This record gives sequence, C-alpha cells and structure tokens, in this order.
Amino acid sequence: MSHVIRLQLIGRVTYYAGWIVLVCGGLFHLNIATTLFTAMRLSQRNLLEVSVVCFLICMASELRAHALPVN
Repeated sequence: MSHVIRLQLIGRVTYYAGWIVLVCGGLFHLNIATTLFTAMRLSQRNLLEVSVVCFLICMASELRAHALPVN
C-alpha cells in the first residue's frame, strides 16, 4: 500500500467519523439521545471537539496526499 493511498484512506475514515460524531452532537443538542451520551459521559462540547479534530485530520491527510509526488 503506497503512502498516498494510506493517507487518502485515513482521510476518508476520519471524514466519515467526523460526520458521525457531528450527527451525534446534533442529536445531543436536540435532546433526542441525551441519556445515551450522558451514560457514556460525553458532553456536547466533547462531541464537537472530536468532530473538529476528525475533520482537521481529514484535511491534513488529503492535503499531504495531494502534495506528495506519485511514484
């Protein structure tokens, strides 16, 4: 597996993980799944921070994959 493919895979996984966490944060904000996230000891702020970190990792991986020369 080349470096570019690995970076794009990491970018893709963190992109979808970010969206999943962002949707969970929205559900928590709308009081739909509050008891579930409270039982896991996750606050709304923690869910937002995780989604932002996932999107940052995604962007960094994709930018680095596009900047690397293809062999």
